[in-house]
Amino acid sequence: MTTERPVRVTIPDLRRMKSPPSAAHPQQRIVAVTAYDYTFARLLDQCGVDILLVGDSLGMVIHGADNTLAVTLDDMIYHARAVARAAQRAMVICDLPFGAFQCHPEAALTSAIRVLKESGSHAVKIEGGRIMAETVRFLVARGVPVIGHIGLTPQSVHAMGGFRMQGRDQASASRLLEDARVLDEAGASIIVLEGIPMPLAQQITQTVQAVTIGIGAGPGCDGQVLVLYDLLGLDERFQPRFVKRYMDGAHQVRQAVMAFADEVRKGTFPAPEHTVME
Repeated sequence: MTTERPVRVTIPDLRRMKSPPSAAHPQQRIVAVTAYDYTFARLLDQCGVDILLVGDSLGMVIHGADNTLAVTLDDMIYHARAVARAAQRAMVICDLPFGAFQCHPEAALTSAIRVLKESGSHAVKIEGGRIMAETVRFLVARGVPVIGHIGLTPQSVHAMGGFRMQGRDQASASRLLEDARVLDEAGASIIVLEGIPMPLAQQITQTVQAVTIGIGAGPGCDGQVLVLYDLLGLDERFQPRFVKRYMDGAHQVRQAVMAFADEVRKGTFPAPEHTVME
């Protein structure tokens, strides 16, 4: 008896989910979650998550850095490879880290080829608006699926003066709308909208053909993404307004480990049922 492999989510599937709803095809929001390892990726895939995003946020939530800038291409490939091994249904998208694509399109292509060949990811994500349009067009023309990312772009944290909402005044909102249009015309399949006001995100979503995935951008996007560790509540020190915790993970992990430690110290673990006698 064989178990059929789930059908892989593809970019055309996501575009159909963006299409105006009808009786035959009701609207279906796209679900994306970050993943950095095999175990969590397997669980997320089993839950029917559409996109597993291997974000350079791993520099902060996995490596403990203050920002994402120190993450290397090798780091991304290592983590993306583990995620891709687990994903049977979800599309796997891997961030290109700071320094891996900004210099010129040829450098971005070299980085993207490494990611797709060595990790098994299905697409790459790059940060930046119209300044990256030439690079997006260059990659797409050579068969590389590209996801854009505008608004609060963590790789520009120093230039932005911190992790701040973007597009709050008319001038910056107009620039972001134009960024989205240019990336869309360049061939970006998906555009992540991070840290921008809800009306602007909704306007962008209605303007571009690309699928929009929001994080801190309100409900008007085609889908939503959250960092896994945030939605599980694994770091109680971090809870920005746009994050909803779906469990108190930090408390539950501590309870479990403290119970284990207590039983070890009392000598009640391992019990006979956990021990091989012969």
